[in-house]
Amino acid sequence: MQLHTLVLNCSLKKSDETSHTQALIDESLKIFKDNDVTYDIVRLADYNIGYGITDNTGEGDDWPEIYEKVKAADILIIGTPLWLGEKSSIAAHAIERLYGASDHTNEKGQAIYYNKVGGVVITGNEDGAKNAARSILYALSHIGFTIPPNVDTYWVGEAGPGPSYMEAGRENDFTQNNVKTMTHNLMYMARILKENPIPVEGNVLA
Repeated sequence: MQLHTLVLNCSLKKSDETSHTQALIDESLKIFKDNDVTYDIVRLADYNIGYGITDNTGEGDDWPEIYEKVKAADILIIGTPLWLGEKSSIAAHAIERLYGASDHTNEKGQAIYYNKVGGVVITGNEDGAKNAARSILYALSHIGFTIPPNVDTYWVGEAGPGPSYMEAGRENDFTQNNVKTMTHNLMYMARILKENPIPVEGNVLA
């Protein structure tokens, strides 16, 4: 059974800049690759994404291209750095645009994000990882994604300025174990939903 993952990296840095969030995401991608799960990575800072709770803001909006990738994925991972204890502005923007298509339906009349699973990867030099994970995972669940257990992976340094994930996080057993748990749980639940989709009864949008 072929599974496909889409990663939305919500770093404030473009692809030509080093991203600690991407470095942690890469640990998950290694496991996907070992299990023959294909994946795409979209660095949202590279795109022109319009503002609004809609699937398309018109000419010049790159979101429709990204939305097609979301629809094609079985697994969605949102990766974000922490700023002031919160998810990045780009992560908030992505969730708004995902929400903008939440009234779309699949071929059975269910919410378009049904039978997809979601997870989150967070890095930073400050507290707030659980707060950001809670916000993102609730938002994904609210619009139709299935959230398996333990699908928030994060690394934060000590309080105040200090080394980031690539300098210190790779040796952190807690974070590395969470990467494994998240990735395997995402794959497991995605396979279940692929073989046994959520029943239509009681789940058709009006």
